[in-house]
Amino acid sequence: MSETTTRPAVLILLGPPGAGKGTQARKLEESFGMVQLSTGDLLRAAVAAGTPAGMAAKAVMEAGGLVSDEIVLAILKDRMAEPDTARGVILDGFPRTPGQAEALDALLAEQDLAIGAAVSMEVDDAAMIQRVSGRYTCAGCGEGYHDAFKQPLEEGVCDKCGGTAFNRRADDNAETVGARLKAYHEQTAPLIAYYAGRDVLKTVDGMGPIAAIADDLGAIVKQVTA
Repeated sequence: MSETTTRPAVLILLGPPGAGKGTQARKLEESFGMVQLSTGDLLRAAVAAGTPAGMAAKAVMEAGGLVSDEIVLAILKDRMAEPDTARGVILDGFPRTPGQAEALDALLAEQDLAIGAAVSMEVDDAAMIQRVSGRYTCAGCGEGYHDAFKQPLEEGVCDKCGGTAFNRRADDNAETVGARLKAYHEQTAPLIAYYAGRDVLKTVDGMGPIAAIADDLGAIVKQVTA
C-alpha cells in the first residue's frame, strides 16, 4: 500500500477557454505540491534545453509543421521523470483527442501510473465570453486577473509578485472566444466520453466562486491519492 501512495497523482483538467484551468492549477500546485504541465510550455522548455525530443520538436516547428503526438509524449515522459513531479502532475492542453488519450494511457502504464481523474469544469458559454473578454495576466509571474471579477488589491500592482506590467491576449474578444468555445465542444466531447467510459471522469461547477471550485478540486485530488 505504501508504494501506491508515493506515486504521483495524474490529473487532467478539461474546460473551455476562460474556465479557470490555469487559476485552479496554480492553487493545486500551492496546496498539494503538484506541477502543472502545459504542452506549450513543455515544448518551449525542451527546445531551450536541447533535449533529443526538444531538438526533434524544434526541427518540425522551424519547418512549419505540427509537432507529432510521439514527440509531445517523449517530452512529457522526460518531464515527468524529474523529481519535482513526485507529488503529482496536472495536465493542461493534452490530450486533446481520444487517440492522444490512448497514447497517454500507454505512456503512463509503462511507468506504473494511470489517470487519477479527468475533471471537466462545467461552465456556461455566454458567461465564458464575458469572463474571457475581460481577463489579463501579470507579465512577471502569470497570475490571472479580470476587469470585473478579480482585480489586484492595489490597482496596477500584482498581488503575487508586486509586478506592475500586465498582458492581454489580442484574441480575447467576444467573436474569437465564441469560435474557440464551439471548437472546444466539438473536439472535447469525444474525450469526455473516453474518460467517462474508463470511470475516471469527474465534473465540477466551474461557475462558482474560485475558492469553492478549488475546494471541489482539492477533494478530488485527495480522493485519487488516498
